[in-house]
Amino acid sequence: MENKQSFGVKSGTEDKVEGAAKNLSGKVKEGVGNAIGSHHLEAKGDSEQLEGQAQRKVGEVKKAFGK
Repeated sequence: MENKQSFGVKSGTEDKVEGAAKNLSGKVKEGVGNAIGSHHLEAKGDSEQLEGQAQRKVGEVKKAFGK
């Protein structure tokens, strides 16, 4: 069986999993930043959550198109 996936191109499932992990990591950072009063860490957590959500959506689109 031949692997048709190019090097460096993630599958939809990989993007969904990595996106969920980034989202979770961002939530943790935001919570810790809030707890210790670090606005920088809170903002970084918010940013990471958005990245994760976007990556997860990319994965959903790839899966819908069979990638």
